Amino acid sequence: MGESWATLGVDLHLETGGDTAHGGVRKGLTDALREAVRGGRLTPGTRLPSSRSLAVDLGIARNNVADAYADLVAEGWLTARQGSGTRVAERPVAPPVRPAPARRPAGRRRRLHPGTPDLSSFPRAEWLKAARRALAAAPNAALGYGDPRGRTELREALAGYLARARGVSADPDRIVITSGFVHGLSILGRVLRARGLREAAVESYGLDIHWNLLHRAGLRTAPLALDGLGTDVAGLAGGPAKAVLLTPAHQFPIGSPLHPDRRAAVVDWARREGGVILEDDYDGEFRYDRQPVGALQGLDPEHVVYLGTASKSLAPGLRLGWMVLPSGLRDEVVGEKDAAGWSGSALDQLTLAEFLTSGAYDRHVRGARLRYRRRRDQLVAALAERSPETRATGIAAGLHAVLELPPGTEQTVVQAANWERLAVQGLSRFRHPHAAVRRQVALVVGYGTPAEHAWAGALEALCRVLP
Repeated sequence: MGESWATLGVDLHLETGGDTAHGGVRKGLTDALREAVRGGRLTPGTRLPSSRSLAVDLGIARNNVADAYADLVAEGWLTARQGSGTRVAERPVAPPVRPAPARRPAGRRRRLHPGTPDLSSFPRAEWLKAARRALAAAPNAALGYGDPRGRTELREALAGYLARARGVSADPDRIVITSGFVHGLSILGRVLRARGLREAAVESYGLDIHWNLLHRAGLRTAPLALDGLGTDVAGLAGGPAKAVLLTPAHQFPIGSPLHPDRRAAVVDWARREGGVILEDDYDGEFRYDRQPVGALQGLDPEHVVYLGTASKSLAPGLRLGWMVLPSGLRDEVVGEKDAAGWSGSALDQLTLAEFLTSGAYDRHVRGARLRYRRRRDQLVAALAERSPETRATGIAAGLHAVLELPPGTEQTVVQAANWERLAVQGLSRFRHPHAAVRRQVALVVGYGTPAEHAWAGALEALCRVLP
């Protein structure tokens, strides 16, 4: 209590300006007490000291305090009752005024961005069963810090699955578990920079987050041209880049696979010039109309780093990915990962291993492939009926389509979609800043993203905004 009155003493001095005459002291104390109550420093019900005590505490005459108390009682700030002293009056406190929230347009915003699966279709029940089995069988050592490469059980399960499903030459000892593709790419960028690399080639269309990761590692990124056969890897020959980041099975976002001649050419370049190919196999499991395009890594495991994740097949929130490394890179990558201390959850790794070995993963992917193919077919049929001038490309695989638009209409359509509470992205959003501008004007539409119940409404809204 004493600290409060000392503070009031300071306020009193400021209010009176040093005027110690009775009127000045009385007014100063009255104003100081009033502000203390108004500002909440003296709360309702607080008992004030006797006029004698406060006068001694403040070093003023007692009649100044008594008169100030009387003034505030008359104003209703204080109450004075025989036997209970002087207290701060109970006063209704107005709630703080908050600005009215901005009105939002009616309806929930629907996202058709590429890169995310239908999260509502995550196999919760099967995943929970696998988690229980994995936890019951887990050795005590699994709860420790463990191997920076990741749990042995998952690396062994992935080696078998990737060889069978993607044609990857995968030795469990050369697999490193990551917390997703971005984690793996950031590790590789630092390792390549430590080796003395200054530049990495990338595709002229892709994700800026990936280019930025390489930049932060100290590597320049140089875009390669793109045409009907995929990325033109001829630009690598004799150039300064000794690493290249590719999406050969399904170029993101254009959607075309890398032509077989160019697959062979980029591997020849890596062998001839000691280069490293970083293969992003982000959605290789979702191919609909023909046999899957095998992983590039199978052509030369010593010059290709294969990167995959569970982000499209299951959910990005699992934060589970993997790298299959050339033998010459393994120790450096493991050392960099270990130094960063980012190992991920051993229990989630064990659960995915169980999910793979039990066959639950294959069943889930087969079911998801049927659902996404059905959505793709519905998209193509709706375009034929409602917007016959709009052609969908890049649809043989994956979870997105490229919808070609008339020249000069990309931003107009994106804005019209926004008015429809529909989030879409134009193709220009994915162009590398130093890449040549393609004449193609298009939307990149992620048809895998909406929940099953929301897909029909999102497709209807999309058709309304297309020219």
